[in-house]
Amino acid sequence: MAHVVVLLGAPGAGKGTQAVRLARARGLPHVSTGDLLREHQKQGTELGSMAKAFMDSGQLVPDELVLDMLDERVSRDDCRKGYVLDGFPRTEVQARALERRLASNRVDVINLDVSDETIVQRAEGRLSCKQCGAVYHARSAPPKKPGVCDVCGGALYQRPDDAAPVVRERLRVYREKTAPLLRFYEERGLLRSIDGERAPDAVFDHLAGLVQGDG
Repeated sequence: MAHVVVLLGAPGAGKGTQAVRLARARGLPHVSTGDLLREHQKQGTELGSMAKAFMDSGQLVPDELVLDMLDERVSRDDCRKGYVLDGFPRTEVQARALERRLASNRVDVINLDVSDETIVQRAEGRLSCKQCGAVYHARSAPPKKPGVCDVCGGALYQRPDDAAPVVRERLRVYREKTAPLLRFYEERGLLRSIDGERAPDAVFDHLAGLVQGDG
């Protein structure tokens, strides 16, 4: 039986950070729809080009595009024993499609609860490396030299979708379209929420304990 962990939470709640750590700890692939979308954009695929316009304006990428990318990714051999999903599902349509796929698997659904204001502050300070993708934060995790990546020396920049107006629009869309997922999973007895406002290590310890506790 495959073990699939679904991490929910508003964009910027820290799902990516926690998903990577959890995947490593559990020996499962980290499947991020955000990474898949950026990979398709970098490769110049048709799906990537179509998704870019939605992402840059803070809108959700249509279900069909996300599902096509995800289906290809989780059909690979490394996902046979399970995977950690980061950024999916985002709508009830996606959740129902995932539910059909995971009917015979063990599923953990965990929501990271973080306030909108905290998320905006996190996003405004986030810096990414154009070359290697390393991520920094102007206040909480700055690079040693301003504007320069510690890892590869590449230039750091703020992604367009980290600008405050875009973040607030993304949160509005999330509350409208994605938050109902909490009810969807709660009705199925699968949902558990944890306080994502705490330090990353504390959040991870709680998350890992919940997942491990199901054994």
